[in-house]
Amino acid sequence: MEYTKLFSPMKIGKVEIKNRVVMAPMCMGFGQYNGCATKTMMDYYEERAKGGVGLIFTEITRVNDITGASSFGQLAMSHDYQIPALKEMARRIHRHGCKIMVELHHPGRQNMGLMIGTVPLCVAGDKIMGNLYTKILTEGVIPPGKKLQSKGIVPRTVAPSKCEKSKMSGSVNRALTKNEIKKLICQFIEGAVRVQKAGCDGVELHAAHGYLIQQFLSPNTNKRTDEYGGSLENRMRFLTEIIDGIRKNCGKDFPIVVRLTVDEMYDRIGQKGKGYGLNEGLKMAKILSDKGIDAIDVSSAAYDTFNYWLEPTTFECGWRKNLAAEVKKVVDIPVIAANLIRSPKQAELQLQDGIQDFVSLGRPLIADPHWVNKVADGREDTVKRCVCCLYCFESMMHNAYHYSHGHCSVNPFVGRESVVLKKNGNGRKVLVVGAGPAGLTAAQLLAERKFDVTVLEREQEAGGQLNLAKKPPHKDKMGWVCTDLLSNVKQLGVKVEFGVNVTGEIIDKYEPEIVITATGGNAVYPKAYHADNASTVTEILDGSIKLSGKRVAVIGSGMTGLETSELLVEQGNKVVIVEMADKIAPGAWFQQVDDAMPKLEAGGTVFMPGHRLVTINSDGVVLEKTDDHTKVEVAVDFVVLSMGVRPDAELYNEISKSKKYKAYNIGDSAKIGRIADATESAYQLVVSID
Repeated sequence: MEYTKLFSPMKIGKVEIKNRVVMAPMCMGFGQYNGCATKTMMDYYEERAKGGVGLIFTEITRVNDITGASSFGQLAMSHDYQIPALKEMARRIHRHGCKIMVELHHPGRQNMGLMIGTVPLCVAGDKIMGNLYTKILTEGVIPPGKKLQSKGIVPRTVAPSKCEKSKMSGSVNRALTKNEIKKLICQFIEGAVRVQKAGCDGVELHAAHGYLIQQFLSPNTNKRTDEYGGSLENRMRFLTEIIDGIRKNCGKDFPIVVRLTVDEMYDRIGQKGKGYGLNEGLKMAKILSDKGIDAIDVSSAAYDTFNYWLEPTTFECGWRKNLAAEVKKVVDIPVIAANLIRSPKQAELQLQDGIQDFVSLGRPLIADPHWVNKVADGREDTVKRCVCCLYCFESMMHNAYHYSHGHCSVNPFVGRESVVLKKNGNGRKVLVVGAGPAGLTAAQLLAERKFDVTVLEREQEAGGQLNLAKKPPHKDKMGWVCTDLLSNVKQLGVKVEFGVNVTGEIIDKYEPEIVITATGGNAVYPKAYHADNASTVTEILDGSIKLSGKRVAVIGSGMTGLETSELLVEQGNKVVIVEMADKIAPGAWFQQVDDAMPKLEAGGTVFMPGHRLVTINSDGVVLEKTDDHTKVEVAVDFVVLSMGVRPDAELYNEISKSKKYKAYNIGDSAKIGRIADATESAYQLVVSID
């Protein structure tokens, strides 16, 4: 397919963008307390500019340090001293023909109370104590601070008016005074002036995803009775006064983009009538267009409806493209939209169909910074696609408390963009056993280092554990990981052989210098639970056991248990999920749980947290309550065990003492983990080999 529209230029205001691909703003935590761009952040953004993207929107950039700091590693435009570093970052991005605009932001009620007033103290402490302060903060201050946060014993976050807590942060909030509103408007304007002084190409105002500007727009969070609340015109006043101030201070030729939630999506979570829907969102878009902004970046939802702006794997590509299409009908400025685009064909068709003018790629450019150039060069089969696993966001949120950054399941170079692999393989032979994410990642990186690599796989296809992970309903994207890795290794000349049950004797025939085992793991199946009417999740997911019209007990409610239950429900079974912990899916990322639970509930699934499996009988199971040890009998036809995975290190143990070659073990066969753990273990091994 020809991508004529995708690679055609277009202007935002008077700034010409060389193609229609925009990098969406995403906070990954590459900054520092003082808000200045770091070398790591510059490397990260420049790599995407090198990769061919036309315009980069930076991550959320604070304009207020007291109530508006969302992260310790966040970019900021709240002080003049932050201008030089941003100027250098802009220079580095510009040299690749890419434009940069800065997203100005305030979290409002969605902030953590723990963060209120913390950043200025951190900046001061860092100046005085340096790295020691970071250690004290992450080990001595944050842990008790998180406990205080959970009990609400922290400062209040701010909002247009006192309102319900944000689902994710759970922080108690207070209403902004009118003086505070006026000061915040000035701070947004001053932030834009600093962006312009840094030589950037424009600003984006973040009026989406439930942050402060959108909180003013929504009747759910704005119950003010003055000129900043009530009517739509009043609710938009905070935003329009910011726009007026930027125009006055930066001039009419400095582009202003607004990232706008046009539908809060409360109806999607069963709260119809709450907040605002598309009809009112379109009115907002029209007012902004008539106001003379230069482009609108269409989005949806808020933290309360999280999965409807940052989608899990199960969401269909392009599912919300109608939002951008409707906005296009009422505005006469360029429309930017993400729309869960995962292929260049999808991007081109949505441009051709007039749904949007620019394609916004967020997570896809984390997964593959060279997405654009690969497509332009006819190498789209080597693009590493984002599988919507959400690990980038989850890891960023977790690591923010450790003053670190987010990672990517399929790209271990995130945050390591300056790393250059040694090209000293010199044709040395490496045998990789296992074509899952760990084995194929190792194969690719070793081939890039100029080793002679062969991959042997027992099954007839690549994928490893992901061949099971892609089986539950709407989880097919998980299969992309190894499909894309396989394309990459083949292009690099790696030899891949399937259907080989590897033994020590077979390895000897290849005469390798290095052997890497990435043989994955096997589902745990305790002998005490062996029964004719029982199996592990593996047999359900691979289809070797098919159930329909049965009552099935699934033991274990980790994400594998929940997703296997989804498959069982889809196949027409009634499911009982048994979990030892006091709640379902303990430790699972909340977005994944929020995605699975409504589907299970709709299928009549029964949840039994706080119960332990004792025995399996021919007509059901005997459970024990974990609190009072009372026995409970549950009648079921079949039992599926989801009790974890155990490393399959048998081959490694057999060959590890060999003096003929160096042997290494990576991925699940070394330690059970997630995709990111597999690819990270491969990366760490490859860079450690001399």
